[in-house]
Amino acid sequence: MAFHPIDRDTDYLLPPSVQEWLPEAHLARYVVDVVEGLDLSALERAYAGRGSEAYHPATLLSLLIYGYATGTFSSRKIERATFDSLAFRYIACNRHPDHDTLATFRKRFGQEFQSAFVQVLEVARENQLSRFGTVSLDGTKIHANASRYSALSYGHAEKIEAHLKAEVQELLALAEAADQSSVPDGVSLPDEVKRRGDRLAAIATAKAKIEARAQARYEQEQAEYAAKMAARAEKEAATGKKPGGKPPTPPAAGPRAGDQINLTDEESRIMKVAGGGFEQCYNAQAVVDTESMLILVPHVTQATNDKEQIEPMVTILQAHPEGLNQPETLLADTGYFSQKNVTACVAAKMAPLIAVKRDGHHQAWRQRFTEPAPLIEDASPVDAMKHALKTKRGRATYALRKQTVEPVFGIVKSVMGFRQFLLRGLENVRNEWTLVCLAWNLKRMAVLRPQ
Repeated sequence: MAFHPIDRDTDYLLPPSVQEWLPEAHLARYVVDVVEGLDLSALERAYAGRGSEAYHPATLLSLLIYGYATGTFSSRKIERATFDSLAFRYIACNRHPDHDTLATFRKRFGQEFQSAFVQVLEVARENQLSRFGTVSLDGTKIHANASRYSALSYGHAEKIEAHLKAEVQELLALAEAADQSSVPDGVSLPDEVKRRGDRLAAIATAKAKIEARAQARYEQEQAEYAAKMAARAEKEAATGKKPGGKPPTPPAAGPRAGDQINLTDEESRIMKVAGGGFEQCYNAQAVVDTESMLILVPHVTQATNDKEQIEPMVTILQAHPEGLNQPETLLADTGYFSQKNVTACVAAKMAPLIAVKRDGHHQAWRQRFTEPAPLIEDASPVDAMKHALKTKRGRATYALRKQTVEPVFGIVKSVMGFRQFLLRGLENVRNEWTLVCLAWNLKRMAVLRPQ
């Protein structure tokens, strides 16, 4: 048996070329080709031109995109990969940007990721990867960079506050007493009072923020209550009869005992997650093209449900360039259904197919081949949508939702490994989600491109 010799000492006869390190179809090559073709002039102008030479924004953005596409999110791990991985070495041109440079770039230029995201979609359109005619909307809970055990409720804050105030009074009484023999050795009464004073100040700040949130919630609930009462009064005036059913309950002002704030990331929220239980999360939204599975709109909200997300997503979608801003049909599950949302889609010239309720399992097979009765004249937008969902074409179109947007979330979480945000604060989290979706789109486009 002949073996290759183990020889690590012979020098290369010719200097190595980074172009020889990766196959032509490698994802890293595709990321570099696309990113270096984008207009990054806004990023370039942001550099002052002082000091030593900086890494080009295209290089740093390519490193971040490839890192997120392959499950390497930490700036320290990306820095290490520029030594250990041929793909990262190729992107970095055999240089090694340090983790501070990468982390600062990601945080400083997060707003510019949206421009790069849209430009990549234009590349997909120019390469005719999709017609962008039908899109699906859904959301998924992604863990915040904070523990739910760092949350402080308003009721618990008041209990701790009362306890600390009692201790401060006790310590002050001991400090004023002539006989301090009861004070344990090594205890500094001024230090103990200051420590509790600092905690009381922190609790007071947290309570003030909870109270501000409660006031905003009360104002919103009061507006909704007034609208419901006005609708009931209008109905009563039109029919001459008192509306049936229980009248809406007026909202209560002030914070509730269970209202919470997280001391690590105060803009995150406790949310119910799949599989049961509650975690500190953000609600990540995505509009996904059903033909190519490319994400058209990334967005993050603090809302625990999806009911109010149609209008902001449609607004962002319509701000896209021509060819990306006017899909014909929008699909969404029952969590998005409301008359307001259906009307918003119709006003945006998109045919909504939003599930009104959950369908039962194991329905009779004949139902799949039946057509509903003709739609009545002057039907409301909601009735027209319900009719469309019952047609064979509507059912077939709505079935695309599960096989597009939900697999994208599954791949992002299970294959790319993105299950928790690294950054904190709603604005930073939105920018990071845009970066995740940008990485997904380039990963997907590399598969869809003509080989």
